[in-house]
Amino acid sequence: MAAGEERSVRRWDTCGEAWIGVLRHVWTAGEAGMEDRGPIIEAPPVVFEVTSLTWEDPILRRHGDPAGAPRAGEGRRPRVPAPPERERTRLGDPQGADRIRWVVDLLRARPWTTSAWISLAVPSEPGDAVTCLVALSFRIRGYQLMMTAMFRAQNVFRGYLAYVPLRDVQQEVAEELGLPAGPMRVFVDVPYLRVADAERVARILTALPEFNAA
Repeated sequence: MAAGEERSVRRWDTCGEAWIGVLRHVWTAGEAGMEDRGPIIEAPPVVFEVTSLTWEDPILRRHGDPAGAPRAGEGRRPRVPAPPERERTRLGDPQGADRIRWVVDLLRARPWTTSAWISLAVPSEPGDAVTCLVALSFRIRGYQLMMTAMFRAQNVFRGYLAYVPLRDVQQEVAEELGLPAGPMRVFVDVPYLRVADAERVARILTALPEFNAA
């Protein structure tokens, strides 16, 4: 990645701060659009990194969807993003191969290989079957395992419900390789909000300050 592109990556300490930052990005830079479920506010692509991702994040606990995150004491949720069980299925292929295991084995067997990709896309599948999460990229940098999650589109009002479980995927691979997990990077090509959620988003953004990204 070129130096200019790297500087354009927004960096936040916590998942809650990143969630608010992306909501504000769509709120301020978005334009009217439409999807199958109704009118949306659609913004330019966004890429960001988060250092800490946990369900105990105070911003998520206070302002997130209580039905989506586990209650206190329930522990970690399944390793793959909520809500789409389809993403969980896509980590294996039709022949039953475990793609996460493939990443671990590749990076372990070929130490000179510092990156591995998983595509969750299936060629020629119906448009309504394409998952929002389309790829995961793993790379070793500075003796840490970095991971990038790439979304073709995402309703960012509920985006954190995918970010925290994806951190579990990154940590699983890192533990298998005996490395610490570095920041998690997220790229969303079409970040959007549903107009039906606009009032709730406005209340959240009004209640919270603007967190400065690094």
